[in-house]
Amino acid sequence: MRILWVKVGGLWPLNTGGRLRSFHTISELSRRHQVTLLTTHGPDDDPAGLRAHLSGCARVMSVPYAIPKVGSVAFVATLLRSWLSPLPLDLWKCRVPALREEVARVLGAGQMDLCVADFLAASPNVPLTGRTPVILFEHNVEYMIWKRLCQVEHRAVRRALLEIEWRKMRRAEARACRRATLTVAVSEADRDMLAADAPRARVCSIPTGVDTSFFVSNGARAAALSLVFTGSMDWYPNEDAALHFAETMLPQIRQEIPGVTLTIVGRKPSPRLRAAMAEAKASVTGTVDDVRPYVAQASVCVVPLRVGGGTRLKIFEALAMGKALVSTTVGAEGLPLVPGEHYLRADEPDEFARAVVSLLHDPARREALGAAGRRLVEERYSWTQVAREFETRCEEAMGNRAR
Repeated sequence: MRILWVKVGGLWPLNTGGRLRSFHTISELSRRHQVTLLTTHGPDDDPAGLRAHLSGCARVMSVPYAIPKVGSVAFVATLLRSWLSPLPLDLWKCRVPALREEVARVLGAGQMDLCVADFLAASPNVPLTGRTPVILFEHNVEYMIWKRLCQVEHRAVRRALLEIEWRKMRRAEARACRRATLTVAVSEADRDMLAADAPRARVCSIPTGVDTSFFVSNGARAAALSLVFTGSMDWYPNEDAALHFAETMLPQIRQEIPGVTLTIVGRKPSPRLRAAMAEAKASVTGTVDDVRPYVAQASVCVVPLRVGGGTRLKIFEALAMGKALVSTTVGAEGLPLVPGEHYLRADEPDEFARAVVSLLHDPARREALGAAGRRLVEERYSWTQVAREFETRCEEAMGNRAR
């Protein structure tokens, strides 16, 4: 197959869950197919590194584009323009003229058998109803993230704006799903939500994956009474989770076990997050080259997410390293995990704190959960297996358009 892969927001370095999922899928597909990647890069990205690490692709082209940041003049202008458009802000700001023109040129030349719009953010740059079949690769149910942000927002004005945005996002997302040849979600839960909002759309799901040879236990002994939370800290759901945990759960845990430590690992923590963690006597690493040493030294991994969508690669990485973890329902949403067998599930702060305390007191239970998680990802969720399923969906989309 000749596949055109379109993504807004860069791919290298691999410092977010979405980038990891896209990169590994592209890398595996390029072993058997001609993949052309068209993407963008911001000031912190490395397009040369991306080309070097995806040398199996037929072509890798990245155009410079900085997504407007909150508070900037460009962001305010984008916000105002989006209000006059059916597109929500998050999609309006991902319209990239240079990318859109190159996509149109390549598809117009009839050079591709299939196009993949990677994330909903790519869809404004891809002709979803053109001659070439298009797969919309939905890493999240985007409107649900905005809806949950609205639900946890206490400021009335901001909550009203978020209400408008999530409703616009839901309409735009359903429209994109209907127009695409096939929509691929990353969990059955996401598939069901997308299909419910766009009944005429063809929606399927594939699981997420993990590099089972990279994320593996190194045999090191975990530090006593240590907790870790990993994720991109410039992604609001992760910041919200870290703040919520430090404010409501960590004090309860330390009331039972005074010596507990917490390490927050992930890129670009805000001054607000750093200040809150300093007050909570927790560590914040910022960007790290490798999360594995921090996960390895933890007794328990915590995923206290209240907002989010898609699937959580941080959970699969912890399981691959044989770690016990405690997660909210939102945190593990969409993952094929059995509570009590692969992890402990807890949603209320006091319930979450009790679950963490119980694991800190029970090394055998931690080992059993970690071993079960490792077996699960080894058997079913390597990137090679996941990419094979994606390949099958590509063939299915081509067959559907041919008919």
